[in-house]
Amino acid sequence: MLAAIGVGSVAELFSPISENIRSKADFSAVEPSLDDIALKKRLLKLSAKNADMDRYPCFLGAGIYDHFIPPVVGAITGRSEFYTAYTPYQPEVSQGVLQSIYEFQSLIVRLTGMEVANASLYDGATALAEAVIMACDLTRRRHAVIASSVHPAYRQVTQTYLSTLPFDEAYLPAHPETGQTDLAALSEAITDDTACVVVQQPNFFGVVEDLQAIADATHARGALLIVSVDPISLGLLETPGAQGADIVVGEGQGMGCFPAFGGPLLGLFACKKEFVRRIPGRIVGGTVDRDGTRAYTMTLRTREQDIRRDQATSNICTNQALFALAATVYLSAQGKTGLTQVASLCLQKSHYAQEKITGLPGFESIFSGPFFKEFVIRCPEDPTILNKSLLERGILGGLPLAQYYPESSHLQNAMLLCVTEQRSREEIDALIDALKG
Repeated sequence: MLAAIGVGSVAELFSPISENIRSKADFSAVEPSLDDIALKKRLLKLSAKNADMDRYPCFLGAGIYDHFIPPVVGAITGRSEFYTAYTPYQPEVSQGVLQSIYEFQSLIVRLTGMEVANASLYDGATALAEAVIMACDLTRRRHAVIASSVHPAYRQVTQTYLSTLPFDEAYLPAHPETGQTDLAALSEAITDDTACVVVQQPNFFGVVEDLQAIADATHARGALLIVSVDPISLGLLETPGAQGADIVVGEGQGMGCFPAFGGPLLGLFACKKEFVRRIPGRIVGGTVDRDGTRAYTMTLRTREQDIRRDQATSNICTNQALFALAATVYLSAQGKTGLTQVASLCLQKSHYAQEKITGLPGFESIFSGPFFKEFVIRCPEDPTILNKSLLERGILGGLPLAQYYPESSHLQNAMLLCVTEQRSREEIDALIDALKG
């Protein structure tokens, strides 16, 4: 092998690496090889060091959630016919995969109250960025108004996308008392060059927005409303489509996908039918073959544009087919009643936790707006210190917010807590007792 690539020794192969780096490499610390049995035991021992959610109750949310996954999800997604990370590029891909994507699109349309959905995108953040670009193209305007209560990571990804394009953005602070979008400030921020207004439902602080009022203010100036939604909340909340949203995006991880230390994830994208030829990604359509049998095909692929590549609407190149399948199975298994029950449990348990925690000395609620499953509390000390103490008690705490909102003095000792249907009364009470201590 050395001769084939034209070097005389292994040392010469690594010679481009600086000597002061190579001299620090201590290969004596590398353990000897292990057989399969010993290796499995070794890896299990190492993995036990992780504070995983199977052993530790988790109160961390902020975009990735610990929701229950019905066993049927793994039974279907683990089948060899589906179990691949590769995206179905070809329009003639197997009918089974195409049908699963078609059913996913149909479910997302019903869930969001929109008219058309694509085959999914990478994650909620890239879906939002694509939506903003799409809105700018549709309106031929160059400005986006984004609520600061949209997930900070989503805003950062969107800003990165827009930095290479002739578009710009402005951020709208949340109302300091309610945590909702300030409608008066929103009306002032929208101009005749505003392509879209972007809000999150519920927002990053867990607060439920008044989407209808936001939609009215947005449409009054000819702009489009983009809503990044938590799909689980739609078990209780009215759909964004019914409240005037033009484009709906979101993170679908909570629907049958493991948190998995932060990814991979599942981007949702739905919009009005009139925008279908500008939608990023792919759309699978249903039709019949020459014998009249139900058939599915890759209908739109606006990235490739096959004949007119210079007119492609997006460079997005993948749908998360396996996770889209997981979401499809999850929604099918839960049904309307099941999804409503999951959302109701999240609502009830989070409100129980918030009431008990804010009753402790030194803890108080920051926002008065209605919330779904996440809420912000002000702590008597640095939340980072509190989280270390909670971890010692076997509890995964919330998200300190100061690093994401350094300009907001009222969020300096704030923590975002999440309570899903997975948390039991005993686990919530254990959190309260730990904070009390």
